[in-house]
Amino acid sequence: MRIHWCGTGLSAIPGLRRLIEAGQNVIVWNRTVDKAREAVGDLTDDIRAFDLGAIGAALEAGDVVVSMLPGDWHVPLAELAIEKGANFVSSSYIAPEMRALDDKAKAAGVALVNEVGLDPGIDHLMAHALMADYRASGAFDPANNLSFISYCGGVPKIPNDFRYKFSWSPLGVLKALRSPSRSLRDYSELRVDRPWDAISSYTAPLPEAEEFEVYPNRDSLPFMADYGFEADWPVKDFVRGTLRLGGWAEAWADVFREVETLTGPEGDARLKEMSDQFWDENAYDEGEPDRVVLCVGLTAEKDGKEVWHKTYVMDAWGDAQGTAMARLVSVTVALAVEAVIAGRIEPGVHAAPSAPELVGDWMGEIGKLAQHLEVVDHLA
Repeated sequence: MRIHWCGTGLSAIPGLRRLIEAGQNVIVWNRTVDKAREAVGDLTDDIRAFDLGAIGAALEAGDVVVSMLPGDWHVPLAELAIEKGANFVSSSYIAPEMRALDDKAKAAGVALVNEVGLDPGIDHLMAHALMADYRASGAFDPANNLSFISYCGGVPKIPNDFRYKFSWSPLGVLKALRSPSRSLRDYSELRVDRPWDAISSYTAPLPEAEEFEVYPNRDSLPFMADYGFEADWPVKDFVRGTLRLGGWAEAWADVFREVETLTGPEGDARLKEMSDQFWDENAYDEGEPDRVVLCVGLTAEKDGKEVWHKTYVMDAWGDAQGTAMARLVSVTVALAVEAVIAGRIEPGVHAAPSAPELVGDWMGEIGKLAQHLEVVDHLA
């Protein structure tokens, strides 16, 4: 059994090194072999130029393909894995085309595991753990009114005037500003065309409470079923969103105004210009620590009074071992690879696991990656 790790970008290295150092048989595939050698050449000589045909020739039944490449590559690599009787792992959201491979994966007896990075990934684990805890509690009642929040953000450990710094091309962040979202607020569906139309404040229950700015992203509503919310439960709020430092909206006000006006090829060209400018002005300096804050909370109310309220809160920052973002994304991917090898994930298309034993094991490992991780019981 071999692991075919595809991509050695900034967010890939800690998890890749974990697997190699543990003695796993890993083939590293990268578009630029020299860059991969810089990253892991001290641990392995088996570094090859990325090519779909070459990977297909090397793949054997029972192997694991890991895609840390841009999203367009996930489905082709997953299809190749199914053809060869191999498994697949990525940190990305499950696209409809990936979901459509579920029957084929089950028929082939292979697992296609996605959404096992930071967000999505660790946030899913926390949500499953909270739901299991709530269901097992004396406060559980299907008639309770529930509120769920999941806010995650990579922010500078050392704040700057722009209230944000970039560890890779800002273009993705800028494009995300043009994306609509869907969530629940006050028992009603909330549709937002642009993030700045729904920015609110959130006080994270860190050891020293800290106020952030947050906004909903993507489509939160399908995750209600994923997390085990029953269709007939009354749900007041349900949102998965992005977290930013306080003052972010003010610092980015001019950016919002311009992005709103950009359309077509000319607009895309201008976004690229803005991306290059932001990279020049607000990239992380060599050795400068990044920071990741993740808060996932569940509240149950009865007759207008809170009867259950807990929040997972995680705070991690870069250190001598690398960035917090890279640790949290890629080591979680490595945990998924280890679980697949151990036969702990069934065939088919999956997101991060909900099984209590796996969630507990993974959260124990993730606790080693963050400087602060706890479950806050607000009613204790």
